[in-house]
Amino acid sequence: MGIEWLKPSAFFGSILYALIGVAVFWLSFVLIDKLTPYNLWEELVEKQNLALAIVVGSMALGLSIIVAAAVVG
Repeated sequence: MGIEWLKPSAFFGSILYALIGVAVFWLSFVLIDKLTPYNLWEELVEKQNLALAIVVGSMALGLSIIVAAAVVG
């Protein structure tokens, strides 16, 4: 393992894939927020619904794993 990761093509490719992954995750989360019958932010922050926070956190982790697998190939 040399310094191949320091080459500009590898470095900028990694940055590009990271940005694509974050964008896909964000769009997916917004879509899921729109599909739910209530406002997730209000439930989590104002009402402090711990059970919903655990479900949303688990969903975010699962979605992150799916996006990472899709980006890696």
